[in-house]
Amino acid sequence: MTIEENKIKIDNASSMIDDAYAAISPDALKARRAELELKQNDPALYSDPKAAQAVNSEAKYIDTTLSKFDKLFQTVADLRAMAELLAVEQDAELTAEFFAETEALEKSAEEAQIAALLKGEYDKADAILTLHAGAGGTEAQDWVSMLFRMYRMYCEKAGYAVDVIDRLDGDEAGIKSVTFTVRGINAYGYLKAENGVHRLVRISPFDANARRHTSFASLEVMPEIKDDGAVVINPDDIRVDTFRSSGAGGQHINKTDSAIRITHFPTGIVVTCQNERSQTQNREMAFTMLKSKLAELREREAAEKAASIKGELKKIEWGSQIRSYVFQPYTLVKDHRTGYEKSDIQSVMDGDIEGFIIDYLKKSI
Repeated sequence: MTIEENKIKIDNASSMIDDAYAAISPDALKARRAELELKQNDPALYSDPKAAQAVNSEAKYIDTTLSKFDKLFQTVADLRAMAELLAVEQDAELTAEFFAETEALEKSAEEAQIAALLKGEYDKADAILTLHAGAGGTEAQDWVSMLFRMYRMYCEKAGYAVDVIDRLDGDEAGIKSVTFTVRGINAYGYLKAENGVHRLVRISPFDANARRHTSFASLEVMPEIKDDGAVVINPDDIRVDTFRSSGAGGQHINKTDSAIRITHFPTGIVVTCQNERSQTQNREMAFTMLKSKLAELREREAAEKAASIKGELKKIEWGSQIRSYVFQPYTLVKDHRTGYEKSDIQSVMDGDIEGFIIDYLKKSI
């Protein structure tokens, strides 16, 4: 690879960044940021904690988005200056740095382009994820615990915060089901790519005869909807039950009926929350989850309708198998929707799933 070839890469990346910057409508974002600053400077805002949180959250989103582009523009300028320097002065160490940073810029430019195209109604929202073990008992429950670890590690690398809402451990090992929130910019926009059924093939550590087993776990991803006027819940359509929490939490968690279960009759959706400190907090979180599920259902139905209009057949229903993780007789993780695959299965289980997400979004946006 020559300096001139890398200069072409920089130009291509710069063009992608410019297109992505135009796509986010920076002038509109800056005007909105000025409006939010006026609200933040008004002491009356803080008399309503929820309103203040919403304003501060939106302001942070805009600041972070614009700051990322400022850094990208600066990186392009720095690399072009470095290229000019290397054209007149040979330096092996600086050349290696130049090549490495050019490669990193290409990746960042692609990510910026995809992030700019995440314009779905809830793409920038936080996400609520629920993992369920499929048939297979302990083996499937262990698979859920492995996936939960994988997503936590991915979120840590991506700078997202994770909070567990509800968890039901397996009888012997693993997890039967776990629901958790992922908080950060475009959390739902990215993680919606993971919605579906995940398949594991391996020699089971729970089989005394060391036979190969196939296990399944389903992941449901929905945006966290707190106050969405478009999602209306009729009190006559739901039943709210309280029950005693189970699992970790010390003596308090087993002595009070603080856990909440909400059943939505028209859709059959059931949500539970038991990890908050009080019944009031659990009730509030459960209603948030119900609104989120209803919003995700509405978005899914709209996507199905759009696909039928285009004449496309896209399996986006709950039972679709999106990815296989094979540990034996070879190692391979393959996404069945895109064909993207990776043989380093351990790095994937350690949270390196960005390639799968980006490839899916590139082909679906």
